[in-house]
Amino acid sequence: MLNKIIHFSLHNRMTVILASVLLLIGGLYTASHTEVDVFPDLTAPTVVVMTEANGMAAEEVEQLVTFPIETTVNGATHVRRVRSSSTNGFSVVWVEFDWDTDIYLARQIVSEKLSLVGEQLPENVGKPTMGPQSSILGEVLIVGLTADSTSMLDLRTIADWTIRPRLLSTGGVAQVSVLGGDIKEYQVLIDPARMKHYGVTLGEVMAVTRNMNQNVNGGIIYQHSNEYIVRGMLSTTNVADMARAVIKTVNGVPVTLEDVADVKIGSQEPKLGLASERGKPAVLLTVSKQPQTGTIELTEKLEAALKDVQKNLPADVKVSTDIFRQSRFIDSSIDNVKSSLYEGGIFVIIVLFLFLANVRTTLISLVTIPLALVVSILTLHYMGLSINTMSLGGMAIAIGSLVDDAIVDVENVWKRLRENRLLPEDERRPVLDVVFDASKEVRMPILNSTLIIVASFVPLFFLSGMEGRMLVPLGIAFIVALFASTIVALTLTPVLCSYLLGKEKGDKLPKEAFVAVWLKKHYEGVLNWALNHNKWVLGSIVALFVIALGCFFTLGRSFLPSFNEGSLTINITSMPGVSLEESDNLGRRAEQLLLSIPEIQTVARKTGRAELDEHSRGVNGSEIEAPFELKDRSRDEMMHEVRDKLNTLTGANIEIGQPISHRIDAMLSGTKASIAIKLFGDDLNKMFMYANQIKSAISDVEGVADLNVEQQIERPQLKIIPKREMLAKYGISLPAFGEFVEVNMAGAIVSQVYEQGKAFNLIVRAKNEVRDEMEKIRDLMIDTEDGQRVPITYVADVVSSMGPNSVSRENVKRKIVISANVSERDLRSTVNDIQERIDAEVKLPEGYHVEMGGQFESEQAASRTLLIASLMSIVVIFLLIYTEFKNAAQSAVILLNLPLALIGGVFALMLTSGEVSIPAIIGFISLFGIATRNGMLLIGRYNNLRAEGGSLRESIIHGSLDRLNPILMTALTSALALIPLAFRGDLPGNEIQSPMAKVILGGLLTSTFLNAFIIPIVYELMNRKKK
Repeated sequence: MLNKIIHFSLHNRMTVILASVLLLIGGLYTASHTEVDVFPDLTAPTVVVMTEANGMAAEEVEQLVTFPIETTVNGATHVRRVRSSSTNGFSVVWVEFDWDTDIYLARQIVSEKLSLVGEQLPENVGKPTMGPQSSILGEVLIVGLTADSTSMLDLRTIADWTIRPRLLSTGGVAQVSVLGGDIKEYQVLIDPARMKHYGVTLGEVMAVTRNMNQNVNGGIIYQHSNEYIVRGMLSTTNVADMARAVIKTVNGVPVTLEDVADVKIGSQEPKLGLASERGKPAVLLTVSKQPQTGTIELTEKLEAALKDVQKNLPADVKVSTDIFRQSRFIDSSIDNVKSSLYEGGIFVIIVLFLFLANVRTTLISLVTIPLALVVSILTLHYMGLSINTMSLGGMAIAIGSLVDDAIVDVENVWKRLRENRLLPEDERRPVLDVVFDASKEVRMPILNSTLIIVASFVPLFFLSGMEGRMLVPLGIAFIVALFASTIVALTLTPVLCSYLLGKEKGDKLPKEAFVAVWLKKHYEGVLNWALNHNKWVLGSIVALFVIALGCFFTLGRSFLPSFNEGSLTINITSMPGVSLEESDNLGRRAEQLLLSIPEIQTVARKTGRAELDEHSRGVNGSEIEAPFELKDRSRDEMMHEVRDKLNTLTGANIEIGQPISHRIDAMLSGTKASIAIKLFGDDLNKMFMYANQIKSAISDVEGVADLNVEQQIERPQLKIIPKREMLAKYGISLPAFGEFVEVNMAGAIVSQVYEQGKAFNLIVRAKNEVRDEMEKIRDLMIDTEDGQRVPITYVADVVSSMGPNSVSRENVKRKIVISANVSERDLRSTVNDIQERIDAEVKLPEGYHVEMGGQFESEQAASRTLLIASLMSIVVIFLLIYTEFKNAAQSAVILLNLPLALIGGVFALMLTSGEVSIPAIIGFISLFGIATRNGMLLIGRYNNLRAEGGSLRESIIHGSLDRLNPILMTALTSALALIPLAFRGDLPGNEIQSPMAKVILGGLLTSTFLNAFIIPIVYELMNRKKK
């Protein structure tokens, strides 16, 4: 089969070259039209169900709204976990499905379940709404609106009714949530004193105002052969017209709405949230994209739309898009990985030229790289995957290995052509025959070495969950590129060799490179010495391996290296129950502190939440986005200053993360921190007490940073409890009592006002002055059945009490979370210390238990999977080697490269990060495949020379010298191409590939160097015993 491929290629040379050119052109065109993103889609299939429950306290929301929704969706197929948060007037339920569930199926399942639950919910609760389908990497842009003279009311109206619809109409946008400013509404503010004076009851006001601003249908009339639609034009945007609505007539005098109430335009109360940019009040629009949408292209479209919209905005309104732009991170990440690719390619060229000392042989070997990369990009495109830092990282790691097959072929063809040229002219064979035989000789080693490296990458495909989503594209890109390079080595490489190497004029022979001659000369002497002192050499290397193994177990463990996103996301939480104004002041102080740090470019803050926003913060919580650019200091030094300055804020919990990292944490554990200690129980007060015990027990564990207890503590409430016997005495029905409390305190939406296509609420509520203190509320007058008015205290108790601020649940059990990040220490050992402290110092009563969640869970699961899969892949590698050599002992000798590779990999990690992460483990596994190639080349050559009648020592010396060139070339191209990735691990985009590159680089250098002595020594010892 392989012989036929080589034969066909050499006899259809122009066809092969033309096909390669077309492939290159098609691939480059496809690459320019493939979606570019920072990571593959990492989102677990999750459906978010949000329900507005206006005015309900947290525990009522939990019992009446959240619990029915949770119980309904919990039994659905493929549901992995159900989390919920119940706060004042709002319920959010996150339904998480198995990783392989199709998101559209998941949404359909939840939608069917919600249709059943609707009837169980109270009447005054909104309809449960599914959040738009988005991803954790979905937030692509935050747009800030600030103004000098335009009011916050007008600014919010512009955001809601001009900018938001325009952005939503851009293809690929899933959601635009708006926060900040004042929401415009038309208000009827009733005055109880004036109502009493005119003898107007609340029921009469409500009867007049309900639907007062809606046009009515008058049917159709026919006149003069025309059809006229009759419309009763009740709607108006004129406040004065609304105020003149008649309530009733007293002694022939009409009493209008303006007699008993103030009718005006105002801002919606209570405010759910505020926003600011650089400490100045602002309106922020957060744009989320739909899945499978290119972030960079979408950002360009959004910016074009904003530029167009700005032409028609008031002159003082400033639109800024530099607060958070995911495309900035993508651009810098992709550019960094691309430059690592290019620089790796330059290293490959240098190595090839040094060893081959011939421009043509170097060019033939290099042609493989663009073709293999183009095939990889085409495969990713047609598999529906994006070009991202992971797939590009796979190509960057592969770039050195891509030329290996071509090197082996070119080197052998070149050698055979030289031998052919040395023959008398009449005995020389045709060039095509020589090229065919030379390529045929190495076809099996080429294919086998590719299959072995592929087998070493297979464990990647056993990973599930987020780490699988992240790393599988890297494996696909690497394996496809490698297979493509093998096909090129069997087709295009022989063709180019026949054209470029077969036409030497005269008897001029390509000389061997100076570097190759010099290395062979020195290597021969050292090898002879090593063979004569084999016990000493073996003992030293065994000792080195034992030291490396000991060091491996002292290395820290982490899930993924920390990203460098160039932006901070800071969560600030104050005590529940504080007002929005107080929370706003605290957030403003934090902004000023951050702006005093030179690296911070700008800051924007969201305090509270937007309507129907799944990131449900109470008014006591703020989230600050702070893009930064490192200048004279390291990132750690800057973070130190950020933490020190923010710790001066009294009465606030601070959590510092990054936009994407903390969303990954939130997806894994439901908490925006890398460690989540979840305490489950029933009584919120007891849970808070035990949570604080846990906090104090682990506060001095080394490496713990940003330690916080979720603020699920009680906050002040005012309860109006009806005295039922008194209600009966005065003839007040419960619905009438309920309406009185709702209208006077919260306000009731009675109609809509339409202003040139914009809809605003018309609300009836008591004036602020009569309800802003507890004593004033007690003095409110309620209408009795006989038209009298009595104080509310006659028929109800108005008491101050405490109630929960929010209630979090997971799998239908109440929970409270103690969250922490890790700083200047590895994740696994920090978690182990935390668990030991909790077990030793915290005793929980029956019905309460602790679960740990976060990145380390994924790290443990992934490590276990990789361990089992890597053992399987070593067995497969052994079988592949055995099929070539048909000798178990020789196959085992080749596998000696694995411990030799481990030595360099461990020392590379020790000298750099000091941590074993999932990418580093994958580096070790893939290293096993790459490293075995050298042993196969050596032992294959020894066997051939001995079969030709050479002595054992002579075969070993000659075989080692013969294979020195290809071994050093393949190893150095694979290793040195990784230098840019290995040494630039702190740059955006390189963070995940860098540990892999370090391990492969270190391992290849040690395995190549030690392999040159260990394999000959062991081979000699093994065969000497047979004599």
